[in-house]
Amino acid sequence: MNTFSTLPSVRSAWMPVIAVGLATFSVVTTEMLPVGLLTAIAGTLNISTGNAGLMISLPAMLAALFAPFVVIASGGVDRRLILCGLLALLVIANLASALAPDLIIMLAARTVVGFCMGGIWAIAGGLAARLVPENAIGLATSIIFGGVAAASVLGVPLGAFIGDAIGWRWAFGCMALFSALVLALHLSVIPTLPVGGSVHINQFIAQLGNRKLLTGLLLTLLLVTSHFVAFTFVRPLLISVSGFNPQWIGAILFAYGIAGIVGNFIVGICAARYTTLTVVAIATGLVLTPLLFLTVGHTTLGGGSTLIFWGLAYGGLSVGLMTWMMKVAPRAVEIASALYVAVFNIGIALGAWAGGKLIDTVTLRDTLWLASGLAVAALLSAVIAGRTQAQS
Repeated sequence: MNTFSTLPSVRSAWMPVIAVGLATFSVVTTEMLPVGLLTAIAGTLNISTGNAGLMISLPAMLAALFAPFVVIASGGVDRRLILCGLLALLVIANLASALAPDLIIMLAARTVVGFCMGGIWAIAGGLAARLVPENAIGLATSIIFGGVAAASVLGVPLGAFIGDAIGWRWAFGCMALFSALVLALHLSVIPTLPVGGSVHINQFIAQLGNRKLLTGLLLTLLLVTSHFVAFTFVRPLLISVSGFNPQWIGAILFAYGIAGIVGNFIVGICAARYTTLTVVAIATGLVLTPLLFLTVGHTTLGGGSTLIFWGLAYGGLSVGLMTWMMKVAPRAVEIASALYVAVFNIGIALGAWAGGKLIDTVTLRDTLWLASGLAVAALLSAVIAGRTQAQS
């Protein structure tokens, strides 16, 4: 049932949309926060950089498990209640991370983040149609998923900036405060969102016969894994390979974030009409980025320029791939969204885990070779899919 009729005015409908967008921004920023703080956290907790990567891979893997589960298990529970409960848990998880005395407590807190991540992202994906009139659904969806895109490119530099200024524990403390403010906004502006129907596991199974959707999931897995194999360890990469002074890491990662927002905007314009071509362009960018680091990234100028190009290439990934999923499953958007969230987070987990293993057993540079190889596989898959669609 569309609950837009329960809202007092068209204008008031947009505050809930913005609130949901802030919820996705909050949870994805929390997920990405350790990337820019990895070296400092590893030093404080007396663990290897590779083991510190578990702070990324663990919540991502759990989010992958919880995304479909929440869509199926939430049943008739008011979506407002679910969102508020998950945001409250996110506040607790960030506070626990800020106070963690060792890796065990940190990973316990990050487990809660994984639960929140899967639940919030999966529920948020289907809310646009319930909050605004039909002719505004597209814009509302862009705002909600814009929170994911913005967090994906700004979460890391934000964490690095705060961590360098006042310490990594305060970075998590600031996210706890921000999440609490988003929770207060939800309690204030989100209307009751009763469920008109529930999703069954058979509907998920049915979509596994959708070959175009499976191709989109494969592209998601390859591209996201490719990105996080190297990007999870971007801070040590910039310091040891490009020679950046640690005090400049926050600034250069912020420039990466700005480039990512630009990439997101460009892809948002192009993806609807040229979906396959857009994904091919993104894959090409993610093939080139590690190779550029290997060839010209040994200087601060080369490394900084490559990082900005990386942000431009990766910034539109979530929008481009989600557009692919929505186009190939127009009558099962919530299911496609849950599967996309699951595979996206599996990619994060696999990338962070594989990159950590390479760093601890071989060298940091080897993460770049693996990242480029995975992106090549995605590029070939996208090209083949495009040719198949053109012939059909």
